[in-house]
Amino acid sequence: MKYNEILRELRENKKLTQSDLAQIFFVNQITISQYERGTRQLSIEMLIKYADYFGVSTDYILGRKAENEQ
Repeated sequence: MKYNEILRELRENKKLTQSDLAQIFFVNQITISQYERGTRQLSIEMLIKYADYFGVSTDYILGRKAENEQ
């Protein structure tokens, strides 16, 4: 699975809209949409925000590990 698909899945599993997540991360909804479509690269800072908020590793978001791997 590509990281943009993982970002969308994480958001949807928490029942959040793109607008909800944009408010939480202090960005525009368009930015979240671009991440999820793969038309905008995540910065390291945003990657860490996603990992911290959703309680997963950065490796999981990048598709390098399963969610439950250490």
